[in-house]
Amino acid sequence: MRNLGKILKMGSAFVGIIVGAGFASGQEILQYFTSFGMLGIAAAFVSTVLFAYLGMVLTRLGSRMKTVSHKDVIYKISGRYLGVIVDYVIIFTLFGVGVVMLAGAGSNLNQQFGLPTYFGSLLMVILVFLTILLNVDKVVGVIGSITPFLILAVVIVSVYCLTTMGSTFTALDPIANAVPTTLPNWFISAVNYVSFNIAVGASMSLVMGGAEKDEKVAAWGGLVGGFGLGVLILLSHLAIFSRVDTVADAALPMLAIMNEISPVFAIFMAFILYGMIFNTAVSMFYAFGARFVRIGTKRFKIFVLITLIVGFALSFLGFTKLVAYFYPLIGYLGLFLVAALIFASFRMPEKVRH
Repeated sequence: MRNLGKILKMGSAFVGIIVGAGFASGQEILQYFTSFGMLGIAAAFVSTVLFAYLGMVLTRLGSRMKTVSHKDVIYKISGRYLGVIVDYVIIFTLFGVGVVMLAGAGSNLNQQFGLPTYFGSLLMVILVFLTILLNVDKVVGVIGSITPFLILAVVIVSVYCLTTMGSTFTALDPIANAVPTTLPNWFISAVNYVSFNIAVGASMSLVMGGAEKDEKVAAWGGLVGGFGLGVLILLSHLAIFSRVDTVADAALPMLAIMNEISPVFAIFMAFILYGMIFNTAVSMFYAFGARFVRIGTKRFKIFVLITLIVGFALSFLGFTKLVAYFYPLIGYLGLFLVAALIFASFRMPEKVRH
């Protein structure tokens, strides 16, 4: 029973690491899944299977190798030359997605409350820095605690959308297919989405797995988290697909649907969304700092603070644009990491004992 609690905590944290501004707002789902209409459902199933498998491999590897930074594991499973590529892909991803989260934080408060975008972004910088002063167990706890609220919100929105549909999916299919996307087809989109998110979540998932002594518990935590993520993708896609004629142009489609249900619910969702952005931002900047400087030291705190200031300056590029171009690029680069993880799952490195 105690192990079940640990598994659910880790699964919830895994979802929390990956579900950031792009997913929770619906912008990612719109571009990666809904833009392919009916075929987006098939893409969601492909993503679920891959997320569950790769999530399990990541947390198991972390536990097996007592990971404190992704660097050791990546070089171990990828070799010296491919390891350099994968390591730099992850470093680039951690910082880049951190910047996108800061931009998303600004967009969120701007769309819902009309606040200037820099206000939401700056507030996020302060919150992330304060949280990073905690240790890794506390950070995992903070990340996991917000996730159940998001799951509840997504389920409510999906049920509402599917029971109040004024049209059929067949009729909405051409409208969905007209949504602009930078991805060529549904299958590449599904694989790219998983690859991108695994590049986003790998570093923190390995560190999280490293904090769990029991390898089996860690593996189940990753599996449950990956499967839960897949279910959320499917539900979010169906919700946005059912309203694609009205929310296709919104920067935050899920928030637009919430406003339709109830303005009070939308305010509640804006806070959840901000919380999920916060989760991913913390994970990105924490893991980015851990790659270069030892966690918990004064240098670590200074390094993260400087990184956050640079990220804040870059966040002014704009949220929707960053999701459309930056995310698929990471998805293609992340295929190196996915290949290394699949290979490692058949030839697990030796257990680290200390």
